[in-house]
Amino acid sequence: MRPVTVRRVRVGIVILPEHRWWVAEPKWRTAEEYGFDHAWTYDHLGWRSLVDGPWFGAVPTLTAAAMVTSRIRLGLMVASPNFRHPVPFARELTTLDDVSDGRFTLGVGAGGLGGYDTEVLGSEPLTAGQRAGRFEEFVELLDKQLTTPLTTWRGKWYEAVQARSAPGCVQSPRLPFVVAANGPRTMRLAARFGNGWVTTGTDKRDDVEQWWAGVAEASARMDEAIAATDRRIGKLDRYLQADACPEFVLSSRGLYEDTLGRAGELGFTDVVAPWPRHDGVYAGAEAVLEEVAAEVLPKLVT
Repeated sequence: MRPVTVRRVRVGIVILPEHRWWVAEPKWRTAEEYGFDHAWTYDHLGWRSLVDGPWFGAVPTLTAAAMVTSRIRLGLMVASPNFRHPVPFARELTTLDDVSDGRFTLGVGAGGLGGYDTEVLGSEPLTAGQRAGRFEEFVELLDKQLTTPLTTWRGKWYEAVQARSAPGCVQSPRLPFVVAANGPRTMRLAARFGNGWVTTGTDKRDDVEQWWAGVAEASARMDEAIAATDRRIGKLDRYLQADACPEFVLSSRGLYEDTLGRAGELGFTDVVAPWPRHDGVYAGAEAVLEEVAAEVLPKLVT
């Protein structure tokens, strides 16, 4: 592992919605006590190898988390059009923003090509172009819903007829969007509507160095997408979702510090990693998380 300097990046933790609340609540409290800048949960109906295990709704989970924390930002990583419609979803987001007193961030993505979230609803698979088109409408209508008192809007995928939005968001002009994007079309969408952009890198995931090369490629493409708009690059926060790294980044303090340093060098403002699980996906030791909280996070405080 090469030596790197840990630069100031904001750090986040993902807590999967797989535990009954008496187990989950201490994790959300602890994430705030440890000093993480933000805490997230996945927004799925069921997820990968955990699809047959316990799984709870993301919005109720975050609502409960908002009630037992007071400082840490909370967010979805990431919501998608696979099983959501912008009109009712906007109501849930407004509620989360209100209950958290303006501490909520919406991560939003196009949704996977398949998987349980799509198959359980009996939906036909979409082409890449169809997914991108649906995603564009999803984000645009959400933005309009959250910033306009009365919305009438019609697209190919969604429609709203005199949709109300009172009382609106606590945050102004609306709660922030962090848009997941790796392709040119969705990156342009992130540049247009995003307060932040999030990536897992490209599909180069055979080893850690290949993954970092993919992350660098994605960051360069995002530069190009922003340059094609009238928006300044420095105005868009950049989130690295480190769960895609071939080596679990919280397997050791050293790897975690290396990840933060390399992300900072590539211009990322935020790094998000999953809470260690006992086995299976994201398997790791919570002792490493405790060490990171005691020895690494204090160095990141400005």
